[in-house]
Amino acid sequence: MSDPIALDDLTLADGELFHDRKGAPCPIPTPLAPLADTHGHLTSLREHDPAMAIVRAALAGVRLLVVPVDPIDDVPRRWGSAGELLGWIDEQVELAGACLEECAERGFEPPAFEGYGAPDLLDNVRIVAGAHPYGAESFDDDAMARLRELLASPRCVGVGEFGLDYGPYNKVPYQIQEEAFRRHLRLANELGLPVQLHIRDAVGDVRCGAHRDAARILAEEGVPEAGCDLHCFTSGIKVLESFTRIDCHIAFGGAVTFQRSDDIREAATFCAERYLLTETDSPYMAPVPLRGEECEPAMVAFTAATVADVREKGGRGTRQATYDACWRNACALFSR
Repeated sequence: MSDPIALDDLTLADGELFHDRKGAPCPIPTPLAPLADTHGHLTSLREHDPAMAIVRAALAGVRLLVVPVDPIDDVPRRWGSAGELLGWIDEQVELAGACLEECAERGFEPPAFEGYGAPDLLDNVRIVAGAHPYGAESFDDDAMARLRELLASPRCVGVGEFGLDYGPYNKVPYQIQEEAFRRHLRLANELGLPVQLHIRDAVGDVRCGAHRDAARILAEEGVPEAGCDLHCFTSGIKVLESFTRIDCHIAFGGAVTFQRSDDIREAATFCAERYLLTETDSPYMAPVPLRGEECEPAMVAFTAATVADVREKGGRGTRQATYDACWRNACALFSR
């Protein structure tokens, strides 16, 4: 690629990674520790080039990216085999490396984090693999075989995302979702891997039925010793406490920055430090000030800053302590 194309793809012409819809720059908050996006769907990006998204993430300070892949939705619907999908991820990382070299020649380099021993992002793009609840009806023996192949990848650090979805877009009966949930948990326990959960309540369900059922199933099957991550947390303190009580991590994404998300910010404020995680769930739910745009891993910088701010304002420790905890927890959960 030529230099101008690379800079245009990265929106670095004025030295800023992101701009709002009117073209105004949206400076990335300066991270106080290496950043981790523990859930970013590179395979689902539409507006952004996946390799360039990795580059932007590195330039924003991301040093760990966990990419969920699905043995039903991704393979074989979009890639013919697990090997093809894994090869595609390798290609995106390789392309990102070439572009980062070009960026360095022009003075754009990832921030340095002294004292953390953090690997370069190009060496720390990982995957988790699991069947989303939308695909639970298709989670047959063939899908399980594809899942095992994905989990055998050197990039793999966990099983997920899987879980329960009682939302309006999922018509899979509960019993089928529950059985798929249990099969994933048993597989994670067998392989000694952590899990990443997708739990969505029905609209207006004040009893939080999906979260209640998930907590029950986890209690019955056993939370994997390697750990558990409640991905894309959008609930309040009661739900948070029901999962931290059984030793689950809580991953906060862009929703914590939304104007009407006081309950999520309250949960982030009072979440025990040892359970804090950050993610994007890209390409969904881009954080303020980029809400409405296609989300990507670099945007975890805005989420991390918000979580650090609300915890400091709530008397739950310094911003530095929150950044350190989010990085430390992500490494502990998703390193092999």
